[in-house]
Amino acid sequence: MVNMFGAVIILLASTLAGFYKARQYALRPRQLRELIAALQRLMTEINYGLTPLPDAMGKMGAQTKEPVKTLFLHAATQMELPHGLTARESLQSGVDLAWGRSAMKADEREVMLQLSFSLGTSDRQDQTKHISLAIQQLMHEESRAQADQMKYERMSRSLGMLVGALIVILIF
Repeated sequence: MVNMFGAVIILLASTLAGFYKARQYALRPRQLRELIAALQRLMTEINYGLTPLPDAMGKMGAQTKEPVKTLFLHAATQMELPHGLTARESLQSGVDLAWGRSAMKADEREVMLQLSFSLGTSDRQDQTKHISLAIQQLMHEESRAQADQMKYERMSRSLGMLVGALIVILIF
């Protein structure tokens, strides 16, 4: 009886781990699309709305879903008083805070950190160029994420269950 209960727990835990990994593969392209859309709106706010950067980032945070929402809202609050951080420092802080909650990987993180070096330090046209470059890089990462999703999502689910079954067989 106890052996059977242990086998079910092992099988359930490994299956859930496989489903969690598959969910990460499914969430990554969606979160990248959300980030790309937010950056496109940010570029519009900066270029045409002439909105100050903290206000524009606050708007982007209000219009997006998690974890992109946390990234922009945290960056916007860090730029305002009493914190008064630079755009680079606040965006890096937002990236650090939001990235642990996201399915995005280090490549996308690096794109956002590179973007943080140019925001708030140059004129509108230069910032627009840097945001456009970041959008292009993120679009490339999105296509890679979609390919990974198609390759590995189903495999992760199956592999989780199969590894659990293998462990149960080896133990018992």
